[in-house]
Amino acid sequence: MKKNFIATAVAAAFLAAPLSAFAGETELLARIEKMAAELEQLKAELKANQRKTDSIEQRQQAIVQAPSPVAAPAAGPSTVITGYGELNYNRPTKNASAAQTDVRRAVIGIQHRFDEKTKLVSEFEWEHAIASATDAGESAIEQLYVERQFDNGMRGKAGLFLIPAGLLNTAHEPTAYYGVERNFIETAIIPSTWREVGLGLSGDFANGLAWDAGLTTGFDITKWDAASGDGRESPLGSIHQEGQLAKSRNLSAHLALNWRGVPGLLVGGSVFTGNAGHKTADFAAPDARITVYDLHTRYTPGHWDLSAVYARGEIRNVDALNLTFVGQPNPVPASFAGWYAQAAYQLYKSGDYVFSPFARYENFNTAKRYSSVPAGLGVPVAADEKVYTIGANLKVGEGVVLKVDYQKFVEDKTRDRLNLGVGFSY
Repeated sequence: MKKNFIATAVAAAFLAAPLSAFAGETELLARIEKMAAELEQLKAELKANQRKTDSIEQRQQAIVQAPSPVAAPAAGPSTVITGYGELNYNRPTKNASAAQTDVRRAVIGIQHRFDEKTKLVSEFEWEHAIASATDAGESAIEQLYVERQFDNGMRGKAGLFLIPAGLLNTAHEPTAYYGVERNFIETAIIPSTWREVGLGLSGDFANGLAWDAGLTTGFDITKWDAASGDGRESPLGSIHQEGQLAKSRNLSAHLALNWRGVPGLLVGGSVFTGNAGHKTADFAAPDARITVYDLHTRYTPGHWDLSAVYARGEIRNVDALNLTFVGQPNPVPASFAGWYAQAAYQLYKSGDYVFSPFARYENFNTAKRYSSVPAGLGVPVAADEKVYTIGANLKVGEGVVLKVDYQKFVEDKTRDRLNLGVGFSY
C-alpha cells in the first residue's frame, strides 16, 4: 500500500505540470527529465503492479513528446480545447520596402477522451489570416486520429498524424522552439509540419528507449513542377499530400527511436521510405522512391538548452523523368540535406518572465545532387546555403513568448533579415 501511495503521488505531481508550457522552456524540460528518471526507478519497485506502471509510463511519454497538451485520463468522457498561433514581422536589410507582417498561423485543437484508454486528437489550422480563392491563406486539418492504449503499454493510432522526424515536427508550437521562424533544416529538408494518413504503433522500453513505427501514405512525385521554384524551396514540401485525396497505390513506412536514459538528454533518429510514383501509367518515373532520415539530439544541463539535427533525403529512379525536364530550372534532385547546431541559455528569470538568448548555425542544400543527364543539358548544383541566426525568446507567463532575431545568409545575402514575433500556446 505504501508503494502504491508513493506511485500515485508522484504520478499526480507529474501530470499536474503545466503541459502547454513545456516546449522550449529549459527549466520545465529539466524538471520533466528529472521526473522521468524517478519514474524509471518507480517502475522497478512496482513490478507487481505492471498495469499501473504502464499507465504512468504512457503519460510520461505523452508529456515529453506530445505536440500539444493532452487531457489526463478520466473515468468518463472528457473534452479539452487547445491551440497555438503566431504573428511575425520580417524586414529584409537589403530591401526595407519588402518588409511584411503576417498572421502566420492560428490553430485550434480538440481532444476528446472516450474512456481511460481511447482518445481522439484533432487540430485545425489557418495560415496567413485569410483563406479564399483569391487570397494566399490556407485552411487545413493538421491532425485527426484516434489513439488507443493497450494493456501491454503500447499505443496504437489510426488517422492523420504527424511523422516523428526531427525535433520540430511533433513539437512545433511557437513556444517550443527558438527564433521567430522555424529553422530551415526542419522546414526545407523535413517539411514540417509533415503529416500522413495511416496506422501507427509506439511503445517504451525500460532503459529509456522509446519507439514509434507506422505504415502511411507518402509523397506524389507526379506533382513535381520543374518550372516552379517550390521544389527548390522544399523538395518534399512541394509534393506532400497531407491527406487530400492522397494517392495510395504504394504506402510508406517509418520508424523512429528516441533514448532518454540520462536526465536532460535526448538522442534519436528516424527513417521514412516509400514509393512516390504509385505505378502511374504513362509517367516517366512510376517507380520513384523517396527516403528521408534524420539524427537529432537535445541536452538541457542547468540553464543551457543545446540541440542539433542532421537530415537527408534521397529521390531515386527519376532519371527518365528529369530528361523530360531538360531546359526547366528545377528538375528533381537526387539528394538534399542539411544540419544545424543551436545553443540557448536562460540568462534572466524574474517571476513569470524568462529571457533566453540563443545562437544557431545552419548548413543546407535542397538540391545537393542531380541524377545524370547528357552533358550540357543538366542544371548546375548550387552551393550549400549557410545561415547564422542570433536572437532571444522572452517567455511571458506559461504560454506566451516574444521573439526577436537577426539572420545572416552567406550565399544569398539579399535574404538577410530582422525578424520579430509573438506566439502563444495553451
